[in-house]
Amino acid sequence: MKVGGIVLCGGKSARMGRAKAALPFGNELLLQRVVRAVRESTDLVVVVAAPDQEIPPLPDGVPVVRDEVEGRGPLGGLVAGLTALEGACDAVYLSACDAPFLTPAFVRRVVAGLGGPPPPALKTGGEKDNLPPGPLPEGRGSQDPLKLLSELDSQSGASELLLPSGRGPGGRLSFSPSLQEEGWWVSVWAAAPQIGGRLHPLAAAYRVGVLPVARAMLAANQLRMTDLFTLVPTRTLSATELRDADPELRSLRNLNTPEEYAAALRELGVIECPFAPDP
Repeated sequence: MKVGGIVLCGGKSARMGRAKAALPFGNELLLQRVVRAVRESTDLVVVVAAPDQEIPPLPDGVPVVRDEVEGRGPLGGLVAGLTALEGACDAVYLSACDAPFLTPAFVRRVVAGLGGPPPPALKTGGEKDNLPPGPLPEGRGSQDPLKLLSELDSQSGASELLLPSGRGPGGRLSFSPSLQEEGWWVSVWAAAPQIGGRLHPLAAAYRVGVLPVARAMLAANQLRMTDLFTLVPTRTLSATELRDADPELRSLRNLNTPEEYAAALRELGVIECPFAPDP
């Protein structure tokens, strides 16, 4: 499976008070640091920025694509990134630009959630241990993605997309014979950390096949990222599954305020922060 990376940096950074992509972090800028981590664990990377946004220098071979319409949030960024990578890879890891402690090992572990059974260490020997994971615990995830795409296409002109209830039967996904021959994991379209009941769509992996669904959501002005997990078969990744790649799960930390930025700099060994108040 060829994997790409998408790094989003088009947010308004309202709480930070200045563009997060250009914040110094060690000997590099925040966007550069995140791009490096994603690039070390994927085959190719694109950065998604707002239409008129200035971008810090990036390594050769890292293109910048622009949101088609400004203000559509992370879902719009995902669509722009997937559109740029369509045909070049099979799946992507999606990251915001404000995750300074993201590690390549964490990226690889999340992407692995799309393409294989649970790690052997998680098996306890019971008969059920060999069953594939189902959709989200609440039963989210369409049992028939192809039928879903047809329904979404018929709704594309609607002002509001009618999302599934998310209260399906749960358990194992239903597969066509061809998918069963290839392996159950082909039917997992997204893999997302779920820690303390919270999903992390900006630290998740997506098959490129989610692009028509995400486009339909944009057309219907349904911009909440977690709704995508309701529409496609999604595997959630627990803290237990992720800690061997990132024991403290620091890869999931985002910097939204000057105080959080200053704290992250102190962890890096930088005492002085350019603009954050003293704690």
